[in-house]
Amino acid sequence: MHRWLVDFKDGSRDMRVLLGGKGANIAEMTRVLGPDRVPAGFTITTEACVAYMRDGRLPDGLMDEVREAIGRLEAQAGKRFGDPEDPLLVSVRSGARDSMPGMMDTVLNLGLNDETVQGLIAKTGNERFAWDSYRRFVQMFGNVVRGVPGERFEEEIARVKRERGVTLDTELDVDALKELTRAFQGFYDFPSDPQTQLEQAIRAVFDSWMGDRAVAYRRINHIPDDWGTAVNVQQMVFGNKGDTSGSGVVFTRDEVTGAPEPSGDFLPNAQGEDVVSGVRTPRDISELKDWLPDVYDELMQILRTLEAHYKDMQDCEFTVEEGRLYMLQTRNAKRPAQAAIRFAVDAVEEGLLTKAEAIATIDADQLDALLHPTFDPTADYAVLARGVPASPGAAKGAIVFTAADAVARAQDGEDVVLVRPFTEADDVAGFHAAKGVLTSEGGKASHAALVARGMGVPAVTGAGDVEIDLEAGTARIGEVVLHEGDRIAIDGTTGTITTDDVPLVEPKVGERFETVLSWCDELRRLDVRANADSPADARRAREFGANGIGLCRTEHMFLGDRQQVMADVILADDAEERHERLGRLLPLQQEDFAGLFEAMEGRPVTIRLLDPPLHEFLPHPSDLPAGSHERARVEALQEVNPMLGTRGVRLGILHPEIYEMQVRAICRAAKAVSPAPHLEIMVPLVDYERELEHVEQMIERVAREEGLERGSDYSIGTMIELPRACLVADRISRHADFFSFGTNDLTQTALGISRDDIEGSILGRYIEQRIVDRSPFETIDVPGVGELMQIGTERGRRGNPDLILGICGEHGGDPDSIRFCHRTGLDYVSCSPFRVPIARVAAAQAALEDDAEAPAEPAAAGAGAA
Repeated sequence: MHRWLVDFKDGSRDMRVLLGGKGANIAEMTRVLGPDRVPAGFTITTEACVAYMRDGRLPDGLMDEVREAIGRLEAQAGKRFGDPEDPLLVSVRSGARDSMPGMMDTVLNLGLNDETVQGLIAKTGNERFAWDSYRRFVQMFGNVVRGVPGERFEEEIARVKRERGVTLDTELDVDALKELTRAFQGFYDFPSDPQTQLEQAIRAVFDSWMGDRAVAYRRINHIPDDWGTAVNVQQMVFGNKGDTSGSGVVFTRDEVTGAPEPSGDFLPNAQGEDVVSGVRTPRDISELKDWLPDVYDELMQILRTLEAHYKDMQDCEFTVEEGRLYMLQTRNAKRPAQAAIRFAVDAVEEGLLTKAEAIATIDADQLDALLHPTFDPTADYAVLARGVPASPGAAKGAIVFTAADAVARAQDGEDVVLVRPFTEADDVAGFHAAKGVLTSEGGKASHAALVARGMGVPAVTGAGDVEIDLEAGTARIGEVVLHEGDRIAIDGTTGTITTDDVPLVEPKVGERFETVLSWCDELRRLDVRANADSPADARRAREFGANGIGLCRTEHMFLGDRQQVMADVILADDAEERHERLGRLLPLQQEDFAGLFEAMEGRPVTIRLLDPPLHEFLPHPSDLPAGSHERARVEALQEVNPMLGTRGVRLGILHPEIYEMQVRAICRAAKAVSPAPHLEIMVPLVDYERELEHVEQMIERVAREEGLERGSDYSIGTMIELPRACLVADRISRHADFFSFGTNDLTQTALGISRDDIEGSILGRYIEQRIVDRSPFETIDVPGVGELMQIGTERGRRGNPDLILGICGEHGGDPDSIRFCHRTGLDYVSCSPFRVPIARVAAAQAALEDDAEAPAEPAAAGAGAA
């Protein structure tokens, strides 16, 4: 018989796929800390969610298993579910395989009704606590399960507080809580039967997997829809029982900096939702030592135990019930890049992790945040207010007060900062669109802080001096009133807020990051180069650790003041006139190449000969006089589909004098620089081996005239960016020393999709309808484009066993694509200079994953004999 659930005591962290991250970690924590420290319960598996999504109903037998599991929980707790004298109450919480903080639904205090609340009062002797828990349950059930808007509940709470002249929820007396509970029950048909409550809550958690906010989060974070979520049913412990109770979230190390001191927030006399919602501004975890010193000491010891067990920085939720500490959840902490780097270095120095283990804890894609701008430290600006430094980095832009406005204005190309009292899960799309986030409430563990850190978006939270009026569309800071569209700047590292236009400066790679990168260089097998078209780009690439230039796009050297010179070349009436005009470009090209070679100090430099269609350098025909000779020449060069027309190698064959000039400039620059580069001349858009052979002969001839020899001084290769080139790679490679996969064009030509068009008009709908999970221009389409690359690799090396293989499209800086390139057997990846550090880490992680998956070497004959 198929089982749909697993008790916490029977699970482990190795069951993450089945139990989800939360369920697997609760089970593991139960094993590590013991059942007295972790409230008991069970996990309904992700398989049940998948079956629910497929069939549109709960799986057969599931609720029978749930009732049996509740029975086991009752026996352990000594309480009965729905008992009017001593009720067992439970929480119902989601738990996806990958953490999706705040994106799915939770119901606390489930099992309360008009009878059981009286039993809770009688058993605890605490009438206020019982009615507070009942009020919370009716409110949460109505919002999560029945879809009553949260604002309706909050408006009622605000009304009751106004009438009683109080500020905080904790100041509401029993009569006020009873009034709220009855009012909330009037908002919907409240089910009093606990079994009905439980079944409906389970359905609601499953339904929330396909809710708009969860879907949006998965799209942004590339989490598959078909994973489903688990549901965790756990015995309630109560942080709202009075002055010796409370709840909190704590990290084993500072979640912003990575410093080896615990960090977090807690609230006395509160449940966990109060802390993470941001509705109340919490207290710093250090204050717990003064409030409940014994609990603080126990918590610190548990944090050390969990970090040592998981070998990673942990993010934990806890509740204190009348002085007794309970651990509700632990997970590997989401942290910004600098915290990840510091943890990795400190953990190795402390002996907690090996270098390889430390590198595996880093999210390579997040390292981009280390390379983002910060406030110029020399700038003079007025600090209007300060908040909690929740997610590092600086941002400035126009104020928006809703996620929808953030998305709309960002789509129009405007930089925006999302400003809210506190954020909710529905705001996730706004996080993705905004340059930064500012909230007036909440702390480091609030929804805003957690999501911003996970996305690498700068954020300042808990800025209590900022009074936000969403209805009026204003943010008041003292006497300053800001409206939507006004400019603001925030520093998520220091918590600073200003309206001054502070200059942002580019960061530098720090000492700890350099340490981690040096470890990665020891482990990785892929070389990492940079795409660079200027000496400045080349120098920056070297600063970031590039081993060479994998792509120099020479067409970028013909823009600006030189565009007219290039236009004159194209519009020349005959070859003689074209040669004369090219002579003016030759010394300019030579100077460009020499600058690149000097910056790379003898390392490999791949120069791609001119690639785009010639008409891109020409004026539009309508800008020229009608009937003029020049206009006629420009019109004659127009093509219906220029990206598939006279460009790349076709240009070199039809107008060889252009490629000859470029090769001559390359050779002369290489001779003029010391140390000379390892020079690679790349021919773009090759379809036929004869195309490459034709240009190959020209390159060799010109190089000989300039005194260079193939092999010792330079090599010749091609950019593989057409499907046919992959299929006949064995023929092409007989004329090539190297291949470089140009995955931008290879993706366009393999899929028949224009990169410029799909992003705006097609891709969003395709992702929404689950045709694709990610843009094929963001990460390699492995079944299609990836298969062509594998064919090109295998056949290319069949034709030339010494062939060097690389990639120079945008995918060269994407960690998932780098992992694929490693498995495919490429020799190097090339990416933008700012992605070089990311590529170095991702290449090392790919090598570590490969080593971990490799089968063990068979024992030698006689091994192990005495």
